[in-house]
Amino acid sequence: MRIPLYMDRTTPSGLPQAAAVDHSAHPHRWLLLAVLALAQLMVVLDGTIVNIALPDAQRELGMSDGDRTWVVTIYALAFGSLLLLGGRIADYWGRKRTFMVGMAGFAVASAIGGFAESTEMLLAARGLQGAFAALLAPASLAILTITFPSGKDRIKAFAVYGAIGGGGAAIGLLLGGILTQYASWNWCLLVNVPIAVAAMAAGLPLIRESKAHGNTRYDLPGAILVVAGLASLVYGFSQAENGWARFETIAFLVAGVLILALFVFVESRVSNPLLPLRVLTNKVRGGAFLTSTLTGAALLGGILFLIFYFQIVLGYSPLKSGLASLPMTIAITVGAGVLSKFLPRTGVRLPMTVGPIVGAAGLIWLSFISVEGNYALEVLPGLALLGFGLAMIFVPLQNVALAGIDEHDAGVASAAVSATQQIGGSIGTALFTAVYTAGITSYLSSNGGQPAAQLEALVNGYSTAFIWAGVALFLAAPIGYFMIRPSKEDLLKVPDVAPVG
Repeated sequence: MRIPLYMDRTTPSGLPQAAAVDHSAHPHRWLLLAVLALAQLMVVLDGTIVNIALPDAQRELGMSDGDRTWVVTIYALAFGSLLLLGGRIADYWGRKRTFMVGMAGFAVASAIGGFAESTEMLLAARGLQGAFAALLAPASLAILTITFPSGKDRIKAFAVYGAIGGGGAAIGLLLGGILTQYASWNWCLLVNVPIAVAAMAAGLPLIRESKAHGNTRYDLPGAILVVAGLASLVYGFSQAENGWARFETIAFLVAGVLILALFVFVESRVSNPLLPLRVLTNKVRGGAFLTSTLTGAALLGGILFLIFYFQIVLGYSPLKSGLASLPMTIAITVGAGVLSKFLPRTGVRLPMTVGPIVGAAGLIWLSFISVEGNYALEVLPGLALLGFGLAMIFVPLQNVALAGIDEHDAGVASAAVSATQQIGGSIGTALFTAVYTAGITSYLSSNGGQPAAQLEALVNGYSTAFIWAGVALFLAAPIGYFMIRPSKEDLLKVPDVAPVG
């Protein structure tokens, strides 16, 4: 089927849009979806695959506990703060070109980290991974958006992509456990190299180049401000683990808020904004971004403490911990497949309202864990509920976030989806760590601090964190009900993308 794109429109700069374009649907779009899904999986799972390997890496490289935390934090810091710039680079420089450079750079950074012989070398590699992921993620989602512009194929494609986004973190834990236990921690990074090479080889002939037209100047002041603001916020929340009242924590959080406020002011004044405020002020997309932030916080925070529970309290091995978290991934995958069939009839508002409630119920269920650890009764039902709830969120989320978006803004809107998840995950991890610590302190103070109470105190801390994560996820339900009401025209809008090259 040929899709005519004769839109009488102008670009955000007021310049005429590119001449009418007529191009056929991609003949190998499902194979291309597999390549994009592989790229998405690599980026998402790298946020968690290293977690299980950290104890081994710490012993081998002689890392301090603070450095060990930064192995995780610096990836999210670079990824989240550079995503908007990466989205604009994808829009202006070309999505295919950006995808290839991002993939190649991610592979090189992974190789450097895999062969790291010092803490500094590993931290630098993780930062580079995050930077190239900030190129790869928005380019990949923008390519998906223009390859599947409308109809049932688009729903199926976004269901696959969304399921990977939701389940990739759990897959990372499983793969990390396998590689750490049967190979070495180094392979948690080196595994990205063959994946990247395969994706590049398959993607090179499949991906059609596309880019935005009209005003394609970069907003350098905006780029500097958003990187500095988000970096300050992420760093401030990472320091909050040592105390919310510390001067360093407060200073960086306040600085981050002020810098981001200045960023918004600048974006409202420049002619070529890095993040056009129209992307955020649209009620539907704004609701999607808020949902993405809350979901990222609940998901990453929840998984972190679940793994601690498995390994510290129940004494699971890295592999067994990964296997124990697998039911959530299965529930996401099954739920995504079922929902994609019913989504054309139910619409997006219903699942994005019910999904947070179901997922929150799963996290609350997990709050009833005990030291004895009855996995079948205390953990498995909670993981299943959380997985089904996340499926109902992730399948329509990215589609809704890009609904009605102009082609000129496709890359930056895609970046905003990933950025909100990363920033939400960073904030959630810091917040839930604080309430987890408070839960431990409260239990020990009320039980005399006896050594026998240590494991009970840990479980009390984990339970408190699960409750707060459930509350955070539940808050997305009213957002879905009152804000996410896209029109049919928005959901079916075809971006005006002209193939180039």
